[in-house]
Amino acid sequence: MLPLSVRLGIASIVLSGPLLLSGCQAPPAPGEPPRVARAAQVMTARAHDLEVYPGEVHARFESALGFRVSGKISARHVDVGNHVDNGQLLAELDPRDLELARSSAKASLTSAQAAQKLAESEYERYRTLRQRNFVSQFDLEAKTNALAAANAHVAEAQAGLDASRNQADYAELRADANGVITAISAEAGQVVGTGQAIMTLAHDGASEVEINVPEQSISRLAVGTSAQIELWTEPGQQHAGRIREIAPSADPTTRSYRVRVAFDDEPTALLLGQTARVYFTSNDDRERFVVPLSALYEKDGKAAVWQIDEKTRKVHLTPVEVVRYTEAGALISDGLVVDRWIVTAGVHRLREGETINPIDSRNRPISF
Repeated sequence: MLPLSVRLGIASIVLSGPLLLSGCQAPPAPGEPPRVARAAQVMTARAHDLEVYPGEVHARFESALGFRVSGKISARHVDVGNHVDNGQLLAELDPRDLELARSSAKASLTSAQAAQKLAESEYERYRTLRQRNFVSQFDLEAKTNALAAANAHVAEAQAGLDASRNQADYAELRADANGVITAISAEAGQVVGTGQAIMTLAHDGASEVEINVPEQSISRLAVGTSAQIELWTEPGQQHAGRIREIAPSADPTTRSYRVRVAFDDEPTALLLGQTARVYFTSNDDRERFVVPLSALYEKDGKAAVWQIDEKTRKVHLTPVEVVRYTEAGALISDGLVVDRWIVTAGVHRLREGETINPIDSRNRPISF
């Protein structure tokens, strides 16, 4: 057994150990800084677009041009982007086969005319002989029918010659209006069929924006529906417009409907092929709001958003009622107040009552 003095020393060391260890622990870490979260103000549906579709500027009238006869292209006189006038020569076919067809038709007409003259002389001779009763009435009627057939053959040959002349003229493709060539799909040396489109001509005059609307949204649109058109070259500047045309059937590949939106007052610097956005707003008088889809948070199977207390910068979860989802965001009918600040990104990392440092879409601090 250890002496008493040794046992007392060991006991004092054991008792004083926790005190020594507690004195060596690091001080508590300071509080974590507020979490950074992107925020934005709630906007009414009237101030925000409910439906937005990308589109492209087209001429109101576009012609797919092609030769009216088949043949081999011998020359092309225009390029994409060229402005052409009505009647201007665009392309030509090799005319040799067409010239041969015209010569053949002309020869057929000459032959038919010769046969006609013979039939006329035979008819006149038999008519005179019939008056003297040298031939029967049957023989005269046969010559009469032969003359009628000869006349018909001449008319047929004349029509064939006219058609062959037209076909020779069809070897030249000419513009049917003033406009701009927007596409070319054939080159010199290529053999094309009758009616095959080889160029597209956008007519001068009114322009409009073509968009594609999905099946679930087309029922909300009609001819005459007002819209706002924003060109990508003029961000923030919108032009009034209206739906002029809606395709009666969906595209078999994309299952979307082609919609043409015309400008009420067409911009002066409008170019074909420009990209644009078309906005449609609701005619519903009830106050509704639009929030980004990234602002939605799900709690107990229901949608909610984090609202920011502008005085304390603390977030509070607020249930909302979503009417529908659009490309512009979620359409909310209840639970929000216009101009209130909400969190739009990082909603799944927040806790009730947490203090945040809000930033805008450009990562700049927001001051309330």
